[in-house]
Amino acid sequence: MFGYISPDAPYLFKKDETLYKALYCGLCKGIGKGCGQTARSALTYDMAFVSALVHNINGEDVKIERAHCAIHWFKKRPIARPDDTTVAIGCVNTALAYYKLCDDKADGDRRGVLRHLYKKGFKKTLKKHPQVAEIIKKQTESLTALEKAGCDIIDAVCEPTALMMCELSDYLLGNYANENTKKLFYALGKWVYLIDALDDYDKDVKKKRYNVLYNVYGEQTRCAAVEKGREELEFIFDSLFASMREALSAIQFHFNHDLTDNIILRGIPLKTRSVFNGGCANKSRGNKNEQKKS
Repeated sequence: MFGYISPDAPYLFKKDETLYKALYCGLCKGIGKGCGQTARSALTYDMAFVSALVHNINGEDVKIERAHCAIHWFKKRPIARPDDTTVAIGCVNTALAYYKLCDDKADGDRRGVLRHLYKKGFKKTLKKHPQVAEIIKKQTESLTALEKAGCDIIDAVCEPTALMMCELSDYLLGNYANENTKKLFYALGKWVYLIDALDDYDKDVKKKRYNVLYNVYGEQTRCAAVEKGREELEFIFDSLFASMREALSAIQFHFNHDLTDNIILRGIPLKTRSVFNGGCANKSRGNKNEQKKS
């Protein structure tokens, strides 16, 4: 994952904030347990969200205890006790980080050298959860092929990430996977790819890296691309939000799901607006002011 999934903090209950942080810390320990200590550095809150979602749908109660951790050694903090599901999600996180850095290396990004930090953790993932590595590898290769071909169809290039999330959810949820969970994770995967492409637009253009939105709109800046494709992009994002809401309402949860509701129904649309309009409105107002002065 890419670090885009987050709650709408002002509307997050204190109990859910505590749970979210406890899941994050528990997943950190779970990664250490399953993939080694170095792999813990790749953890994002995206996967803490996945942990909350999967545990709740699976009906696995999260046990929170106060304990020390390597970083916050001076004070005990609420930490979700790692279980088999936590370790499996940790393996997903490690494999995603490893393949992402391999992709960066192929693109000539200097960050690609960091893939060696996760090589041991990835090998442990291959032993513990080979299906996870196979799913990510297959869809990463599909995505790479589309990018090398210079695909200029938004839906097509988002498909591998959407399918990857769908297949990973099937694996993590086991018997609790159904058409509604597939639909939710598919939409989440598609959203993650698209919001990342939008956020990295200017950087990708500057470094002459593939970006499907540049291939579609051909503008030199993200703001110009958003302005040109606003109607289409708003339709795509609104469709994804509607799909998430519909799937979410049909999924059976075993425990309180205020945390994941906040993230899906409020946090994701909020992040989308932030990336979609970030900086563009100010520039637009600035241009109008300059026109008035002249």
